[in-house]
Parts: sequence; structure tokens; C-alpha cells
Amino acid sequence: MSKGMIITGIIILGVLTLACVNLIQNYQSGNELDYYLLKETTEAAMIDGVDWGYYRTSGGIIRVDREKFLESFIRRFADSVSASSTYRIKIIDFNETPPKASIQVGTTTVASFVGEDFDIVTTIDGILETKYNEKRKIEEVE
Repeated sequence: MSKGMIITGIIILGVLTLACVNLIQNYQSGNELDYYLLKETTEAAMIDGVDWGYYRTSGGIIRVDREKFLESFIRRFADSVSASSTYRIKIIDFNETPPKASIQVGTTTVASFVGEDFDIVTTIDGILETKYNEKRKIEEVE
């Protein structure tokens, strides 16, 4: 075998190795970014969705309005993501009282194996709670 063929083989092997490292790095950093984005967006949307009228009239029971939460979540999530990926948002479970949301976000990647897309799926459960156990008066809340 000539030296030219060996050098060509080494160059091809190097390019394939760099492609694999790039793919794995994109997967890992994308998963981490999706997790923190989902966590912060869910927390902010739950706080935005708190029904303060119900909180004041019920004596301190927190309730998150479903429509407010979904509107705020979708708006915040859409403002923060990049246009280069496709996201699939799935609301697994939502309770208004006590406030709990389980959300799953699937992100498509550029990787494709045997016609199958390689997706990153991130799931988070968010529970909104207060540090107060006793019922308080409305004057103490404001």
C-alpha cells in the first residue's frame, strides 16, 4: 500500500471522528440547554398563572389558571428557542389546585439513523408551593 493511500485513510478517519464528536457535543449541550429552558419557563409560567383573586378569597390556597399558564408558557418558550430546531411540546399532566405541571419537550436533531429521527426528549415536573402552612388574612398577604 502506498503512503498516499495511508495518508488519505488517516484524513478520512480524522474527519469521521470530528463529525462524531460534534454530533455528541450537540446532543449533550442541547439536552442541557433544553432542560434549563424548560425549567425556567415552567417556573415563570406558573407564577404568571397564579389566580390572585382566588388566592385572596379562599384564604391562602394557591390556584394556577390553566389558560394563563399555557399562554405564558408557549409565549415564553417560543421567544427563547432557536429557529433551527423543531420542538414538540406535550403537556402530560396539569393540576390547578395544588399547582402541578408535567411537561415534555422533544427536540429534533440533525442526526438520522436508518430513516429514524434522533430526538432529544426532556421531561420536567413543576410544583408550586408556599412556605406558609397556616391560613393568613388578606391584609397580611398584600
